[in-house]
Amino acid sequence: MTTSIDTNVIAALWSDRDPFNAAALKILGQPQLQSDLIIAGAVYVELLAGPLRSEAALDRFLSETGVSVDWVLDEAVWREAGRAYRGYTQHRYLSNRTYPRRMLTDFLIGAHAFVRGYALLTLDKRLYTAAFPKLSIVTA
Repeated sequence: MTTSIDTNVIAALWSDRDPFNAAALKILGQPQLQSDLIIAGAVYVELLAGPLRSEAALDRFLSETGVSVDWVLDEAVWREAGRAYRGYTQHRYLSNRTYPRRMLTDFLIGAHAFVRGYALLTLDKRLYTAAFPKLSIVTA
């Protein structure tokens, strides 16, 4: 089975001072993850935007860890992301904005995994369970 990795897992893995570092290490060590690992292009963009991260260093990390990048987000992914994002914004509006503010990339990452039939490895189970109830989620 292919597993798509959310940005927060890799970002936490890169810093041993990150409060989620131990969870990221634990989650990546799970036996069921001995499969194809992939990130959506949106994850690549978020990782590249991180401090002290060069494109060459990111590409080297992905190559060394065997994580591939799926650069193509077709119409089905965009539509699914749009539906999930619309649901989130409606709930946020109705709750007087008590929901945390989310970026569109979160919904593209979830839609990418859902439409492709991948499991999603994330530290943010709550968001993805609410936005994509049928998505298979792997978490610590």
